[in-house]
Amino acid sequence: MTQHGPLADAGLVQLLTPAGERVDHPDYSPRAAGLDGPALRAMYRDMVLVRAFDNEATSLQRQGELGLWAQCLGQEAAQIGSAHALATQDYVFPSYREHGVLLARGMDMARVLRLFRGVDHGGWDPADYNTQLYTLVIGSHALHATGYAMGVQRDGLVGTGDPARDTAVVAYFGDGATAQGDTNEALVFAAVNNAPVVFFCQNNQWAISEPTTHQARVTLAERGPGFGIPSVRVDGNDVIASYAVMDEALERARTGGGPTFIEAFTYRMGAHTTSDDPTKYRSAAEEEYWRQRDPIERLRLHLQATGELDEAQSAEIEAQATELAERVRHATKALGRPETGSMFEHVYASENGLVAAESAWFTEYEASFLPAGGAR
Repeated sequence: MTQHGPLADAGLVQLLTPAGERVDHPDYSPRAAGLDGPALRAMYRDMVLVRAFDNEATSLQRQGELGLWAQCLGQEAAQIGSAHALATQDYVFPSYREHGVLLARGMDMARVLRLFRGVDHGGWDPADYNTQLYTLVIGSHALHATGYAMGVQRDGLVGTGDPARDTAVVAYFGDGATAQGDTNEALVFAAVNNAPVVFFCQNNQWAISEPTTHQARVTLAERGPGFGIPSVRVDGNDVIASYAVMDEALERARTGGGPTFIEAFTYRMGAHTTSDDPTKYRSAAEEEYWRQRDPIERLRLHLQATGELDEAQSAEIEAQATELAERVRHATKALGRPETGSMFEHVYASENGLVAAESAWFTEYEASFLPAGGAR
């Protein structure tokens, strides 16, 4: 069921082949000042680190330390490339698989696992990273991103000519979200309001167990023009192309040019989540085909061929990845069990009578199971 032929190849922007060779594109090229050797090496580092983090989180779930985990395995180029194009003031609305985006935004990755361990509803303050908490409801955050972008626009933070002030908003979501009403409504509002928002769709070809071909008869990028939104289709396993198309879309948004829809065509090399078994609906041949197009290997080959990654630099990056995995593992295992009553906290910004009543009832109910004296 993997997409080959027209749906896979039509109109893909590619600047780095699977063999690691740079190629030109008539419409897209990374700005000369944006992607020199050190910048590409920084992208490679982030891709290696987020894969180590992803693998560690998967292991923690298998050991019973997390309730669930959604891997980004195979999607590192789309996430890291696009995230490196973001400016500090740009605001991000992720779904639940954007671990690479969070790492590139400077997130303490141990915080991410608090949600999947059930310690809290989301482990970071959005103001710290200009990044909203993970959204578990498929597609709902596309509307949130559009509304925020309309607010940015009305606050006069678009088209001022000041690169430190002009702001874009990004909604990250998967191919499955394009079939949701919220996402389509967001496209309507973004288009008619010329909102400074980029819709970045990571088409990893599988919405849980349903292939993209069961959701659309045309490429997903073709939906954008129907709403009046410029759209582009990029090789999501090419970190350079992912950067280039995002850089252009963000510049359009910040300068008042309105929204863009980006379809990053990639592949989910792992399971949908750790509760999923992809062998039930995918072939080993399909998975091997995409393993041969690993986005990290592609960039590594390019960096080595251009003399931008030697053995010492590669070893240092691997050491950083190992250190991150170890730190995340220890931090996660050190998290205590939260008080069950904390589930009633932060439901509303202010006191709510119904929540307060339910909290009081639950406290009394829980106490009824405790022995005399109240000790657990």
